[in-house]
Amino acid sequence: MLVGAGALGAGCLLAACGTDSTGTGSNGANGGDFSNDPAPAGSKGADAGGTSTSGGDSGGSALALVADIPEGGGVIKGDYVITQPASGTFKAFSKVCTHAGCDVSKVDAGVITCPCHGSTFSIEDGSPTGGPATKALPETKVKVDGDNIVAA
Repeated sequence: MLVGAGALGAGCLLAACGTDSTGTGSNGANGGDFSNDPAPAGSKGADAGGTSTSGGDSGGSALALVADIPEGGGVIKGDYVITQPASGTFKAFSKVCTHAGCDVSKVDAGVITCPCHGSTFSIEDGSPTGGPATKALPETKVKVDGDNIVAA
């Protein structure tokens, strides 16, 4: 009888790990949309060309258009949060929160916000401005190339 109760308790515990009451998936995407989840280890990504879609944009691929990045703010594009902390100064950071691996969800009033546990980061250097995250978002060096922001 105790074995049955223990199995029932373990089943309930495992079920609780599947999702949270906010309806967000494991990566923080609303509605359980897992389309932003990283590709499985060892895969080449999901694009039709079969090339890797992870980091490593060193060939000058456009990450965003200059006109799309508001001064004092930023946008989330692909794997990056691209910001313009001052006029003409652009920064790019990983969109993956350093606390629990969720994707950050917005950039507003000079702050990058993660929806999972409320961590906030500076648009200037990716440093945490509010916990629970204690590490900065990793930065990718970028430069302006015409109308585009590209990896440097």
